[in-house]
Amino acid sequence: MNPLQAGRDAVADFALYYEIVNWMNLEAELFDGLRERDWIDHMVSRDIVYQVPIRNTVSRAHGSGFVKGSFHLNENYGSLLARVARNETGYAWAEDPPSRIRHFVSNVRVSAPREDGVVAARTSLLIYRTRQEQTVAHLFSGERHDLLEPQDGSWKLKQRVVYLDATAIPSHNLAMFF
Repeated sequence: MNPLQAGRDAVADFALYYEIVNWMNLEAELFDGLRERDWIDHMVSRDIVYQVPIRNTVSRAHGSGFVKGSFHLNENYGSLLARVARNETGYAWAEDPPSRIRHFVSNVRVSAPREDGVVAARTSLLIYRTRQEQTVAHLFSGERHDLLEPQDGSWKLKQRVVYLDATAIPSHNLAMFF
């Protein structure tokens, strides 16, 4: 069977696709507006897995290049909540004054819901970030693999794995959210 045709069988209907895209646009707006508290309180599942694997440059014969079990970020709800709380204090020196960040989320692909209602979504991501008086912006690009679950009438982020395109992080910290 043609793999392009097979992929069409598992995609979400238009209404669900639209709902998930709106959810992602709101999430980007919250991040860019420094409203991380709204994000963690209203859009994140308490059992979230949030990871950014480390990437190496390898030949095609040696796999994807992502190091199994090694992460730039490997977080859960508690660690994400601690990051949000730290940003609300006067002691988040890595982000005070805060970076100017813009999230660009595109190429959204949404699967049909599983039996438990969970939806898988894959997106391309570009983050533009400037700090203080820097004249050169940092760019982060990659692909996000998300699982969203329905909870209390809304969608909650249950899992996010961000596969960055770069092998070296072009910044002095990863204090932003992907």
